[in-house]
Amino acid sequence: MYSKEKRMKAIELYIKYDRSAVAVIHELGYPDRRMLAKWYKAYLEEQETGIARDPNSRYLKYSSEQKKIAVDHYLAHGRSLARTIRALGYPSRPFLVQWCKELVPEGRKKRASRLQYTKDQKHEGIIALCTRSGSAKDVAKEYGVSREVLYNWKNELLGKGDFILPKQKERQLPDDREALLAELASLKKQIHWLQLEKDILEATAEILKKDPGVDRKKLTNKEKTQLVGTLKNKHSLQELLESVGIARSSYFYQRKIATLPDKYETLRLLIIRLFAENSRRYGYRRIYGALGRSGVYVSEKVIQQIMAEHQLIVIGKRKRKYSSYQGEITPSVPNIIARNFHADSPNVKWLTDLTEFHIPAGKVYLSPMVDCFDGLLTSWSIGTNPDAELVNSMLDSAISTLNPDEQPIVHSDRGAHYRWPGWLDRMERAGLTRSMSQKGCSPDNAACEGFFGRIKNEMFYNRSWTGISIDEFMDILDGYLHWYNEKRIKMSLRAMSPLEYRRSLGLVA
Repeated sequence: MYSKEKRMKAIELYIKYDRSAVAVIHELGYPDRRMLAKWYKAYLEEQETGIARDPNSRYLKYSSEQKKIAVDHYLAHGRSLARTIRALGYPSRPFLVQWCKELVPEGRKKRASRLQYTKDQKHEGIIALCTRSGSAKDVAKEYGVSREVLYNWKNELLGKGDFILPKQKERQLPDDREALLAELASLKKQIHWLQLEKDILEATAEILKKDPGVDRKKLTNKEKTQLVGTLKNKHSLQELLESVGIARSSYFYQRKIATLPDKYETLRLLIIRLFAENSRRYGYRRIYGALGRSGVYVSEKVIQQIMAEHQLIVIGKRKRKYSSYQGEITPSVPNIIARNFHADSPNVKWLTDLTEFHIPAGKVYLSPMVDCFDGLLTSWSIGTNPDAELVNSMLDSAISTLNPDEQPIVHSDRGAHYRWPGWLDRMERAGLTRSMSQKGCSPDNAACEGFFGRIKNEMFYNRSWTGISIDEFMDILDGYLHWYNEKRIKMSLRAMSPLEYRRSLGLVA
């Protein structure tokens, strides 16, 4: 459920953006289209009628003044519910009855069937009903109530259909008073245990936020202790322990450890800080690696549990990728890489592709060159047009990093950028070998596609880019790519970034 402040914020943006649900959801991250439309409808009704209505409820919320007007009319015009509802146009019959009970409890008509009876009178009536030789109507007449009231007393005491016992042979109740009282005491005991059961089911839903029908054997001792602690003021401790299925020693042990200081308090703060410092991009495995770099060693399961408790979640989202395919404009070349993206040394296998970022200010395109050895970005170019200049400038920059004896294979998809004369001339002059994926087969360039997915999950998705200009976005993207090369750790590189890994091997200064 969303608070009133969150609903109003969404409605104000919905009005501001000319009722564009997509724009509101993109900026706030909530709600869905249907819910937003429901909130807006409730807002318009409130503006028009002055009556506030909860958009998640079917019922109107009436003001105190409206309630008083309805009750006063009811009292002044013959105490007729129907006449009041016809005259005012509101509320429904159950609402008016409830308002009368709240505001003038003595003002409603009293009937004979609603007279107050003591518990003993009710018990005698129930016993007479259960031991009767004639009709129930005769018993009711003897006690001055209707047949329905008599059965209501019985249902209050014995329950109504919630706990049905198997059909048994009718047994005769004893005639003497002592035996009847013993039977009554037995029934009261049953009611007490049924009330205990009901309270436990309600606490399971309210306190533990679980289905009341959940198997109690599957609850942890900590959860069982929470249930007992919630209900111990209403029921005896021994009854509760037996009902939830926890030993007395286990209950007091759980209570004791709940008061002890959190042994992971320092670790929690460190994990939260690392998650925030890396812009919410690290899952529990990379957090484990980052902690190891700081000399902190702890189980991955502990990290996973702490991140789950604090809702430190890396949220991903899939989008349709930009396609540059324009047909077979020049002859294709074989797929030399053949999905083998492993390289034993740098500058042996390179991967490239083009991807699109669509923000409110416009579209931005990225063309990188990825080294299969360690995922290092050899070069990249960022621009607003997916043209030949974008990919050619990236290729020139990548070639400038090569030694004279290095001539890597360059693998790409079948996009037009990699089949134009400018690209082909540069490849030939540098002595590089071309390799191409099959048409429409993204797994043939899976390593590069995976790199694009990481960028967008960690930097682009689940963030509002409203108010960010094209130039500002290009600076943010360029900064991320530098961070990716220099600082972002990869577990496959022994929890080091690509540049740190190369330094550890003595490949770069």
